[in-house]
Amino acid sequence: METKADWWEVEALYDTCFAPGREALSSYRLRDGVPPVARLCRLSRDETGQVAGAIRYWPIRAGGVPALLLGPVAVHPTHQSEGLGGALIIDSLAIAQDDGWERVMLVGDAPYYSRFGFTRLADVTMPPPTNPDRVLGHELVPGAWKGIAGPVERWA
Repeated sequence: METKADWWEVEALYDTCFAPGREALSSYRLRDGVPPVARLCRLSRDETGQVAGAIRYWPIRAGGVPALLLGPVAVHPTHQSEGLGGALIIDSLAIAQDDGWERVMLVGDAPYYSRFGFTRLADVTMPPPTNPDRVLGHELVPGAWKGIAGPVERWA
């Protein structure tokens, strides 16, 4: 699990893995001033003790109901294709389900995330300029996304 002491090391990983300006994305506006769900924020260290991968989750409201926003998830370039990202996703989704969360969403590539059960959320809208085809959801409880429609909003 990520601790407060790990925060800047994880941020450095995200800076390495994502383009400059990542914090200008609309998903970051949903995170502003809202603490992440600490129990779901995981990291993996390599044999040298460096952060090799990390994942974070944030509480949001989608169509007026509670949900989790997965992301970012990142794996250091020297550890990609080792299955680390997938392991972080699978592990954290299981914990989220055990903790009683019903639904998770993210903004990402459907071909990658579909293997974890994510599908396009046609009726859930992220703030612009998000591509609607990249708004994906996963049900931790069967039917959890059924009938959910409307904007994604900050938790607070």
